[in-house]
Amino acid sequence: QVQLEESGGGLVQAGGSLRLSCAASGRTFSNYALGWFRQAPGKEREFVAGIDWRGSKSYSADAGEGRFTISRDNAKNTVYLQMNNLKPEDTAVYFCAAGRGPYTAVLVTTNTYGYWGQGTQVTVSS
Repeated sequence: QVQLEESGGGLVQAGGSLRLSCAASGRTFSNYALGWFRQAPGKEREFVAGIDWRGSKSYSADAGEGRFTISRDNAKNTVYLQMNNLKPEDTAVYFCAAGRGPYTAVLVTTNTYGYWGQGTQVTVSS
């Protein structure tokens, strides 16, 4: 079992930055691929960024803009999401997640993740 707890959300003006953190406990954190998803009211949960179990490869849904960057610190059992140049449409609850099993590459769909945090609200004002 892996327990995940997000922090770092809040209210920010458009163009601002936030860094979300997700602290993990339980099974060996370093063996799992990790990801960030978000869900806005009335919308489905969508992939934001993911990183493989080694921390050597990552992928962001906004790869073209490069506003979101995922990273992990296995010594601290923490995964981060750096968000820059935020826009009002980025407003959502952000969730971190860990893969269903260990030693996987970057995961991009919700059904490949087995452990979820409770989420942290990010609100971007215009």
